[in-house]
Amino acid sequence: MRGVAVKANRLARLTEYAVSDLVLLKRELAGQGRDVIDLSVGDTDLPPPAVAVEALRDAVGDPRMSKYGFQTGLVEFREAVARYMRRRFGVTVDPMTELLPLLGSKEGLAHFPLAFADVGDVCVLPEPGYPPYLGGAVLADADVELFPLTADRKFLVELEDVPRRRIAKTKLVFLNYPNNPTTAVAPLEYLERTVDFCRRHGIVIAYDNPYCETVYDGYRAPSIMEIEGAREVAVEFHSFSKSFAMTGWRLGWAVGGSHLIATLAKLKTYVDTGPFLAVQQAGARVLDEAEGIIEGIMGKLTARRDAAVSAFRGAGSTLEPPRATMYVWAPVPGDLPSRDFGRRLAEEEAVIVVHGSAFGAGGEGYVRAALTVEPERLAEAGVRMARVVDRMGVPSA
Repeated sequence: MRGVAVKANRLARLTEYAVSDLVLLKRELAGQGRDVIDLSVGDTDLPPPAVAVEALRDAVGDPRMSKYGFQTGLVEFREAVARYMRRRFGVTVDPMTELLPLLGSKEGLAHFPLAFADVGDVCVLPEPGYPPYLGGAVLADADVELFPLTADRKFLVELEDVPRRRIAKTKLVFLNYPNNPTTAVAPLEYLERTVDFCRRHGIVIAYDNPYCETVYDGYRAPSIMEIEGAREVAVEFHSFSKSFAMTGWRLGWAVGGSHLIATLAKLKTYVDTGPFLAVQQAGARVLDEAEGIIEGIMGKLTARRDAAVSAFRGAGSTLEPPRATMYVWAPVPGDLPSRDFGRRLAEEEAVIVVHGSAFGAGGEGYVRAALTVEPERLAEAGVRMARVVDRMGVPSA
């Protein structure tokens, strides 16, 4: 008798999701009574906005909010997103045809290749990069082209450098600026020439922009929709998770040309019935007060960013203060592989970071630390890291 297949063959192309393993590691260390400093997952300890909690409390008692939202969702949410895009980026979008509510941006990004790439089409992905880009492309049975992000090229995906034979088959490229994990930002000139390239070659851009509000020192992160012609080829993804401390609420949106949004919406019709309407109501309230909410959150994250930079420098890592995101992307002191360095930090000092190679081979030599604890705890993490570095035989700074 033929045995039952345990899993689809395509899953063999996917590595283990490193962050899931780190969650288990944290539980194990805490179970040993260790004082764990968890800098792994970008899941802030800051509370959600009070206006979100109040709006959700009011909305959840309304029976109409317990109905299916489908892909249309809550019109008030769509209109609030359109107002936010206009205020924040100077971009005007039709709330009913040029944007789509999402169950968090991760869901939309992972499903995107299913809507736009056929079997064998090339998807260009940054490496290191956010794992759902790879997951979405693999699950769509696409052909993956990994583009190495390097410091000397400012961690930018330069499509001109992808082999021509591959570009001829490329259907989709994932871009993410401000970037996770490298914290890199993209100048407008880069976005302009990338949009132009994609228009000439018929390539769709999935532009992941969840860190557009998580910025420092006066930097302003753009929307790709500000670029002329972007609406023809790009869909931009936004999230409430990072900017508004609402990670578990699972709410985001996609914005782009109506022909692209309609394609993604058709795919999602067969996958989900949209975010909980009460959560969309809360999201609408948050977006209408976005500027004040973000100012409060960023005041706290700026202090944490500065503390993290000092902590890593004190432990011998050479890094510049990031201009954006809620992470630092720190070179590993010495020549220890990033996975081994991360393991030693956890086992010897109960400090959990994500080793760079978890984001792909191009992340080797770095670790990513999330700004999810107070400055005092980040300083303590630096002291512990310095002890590990000292035991490695690498002098601390």
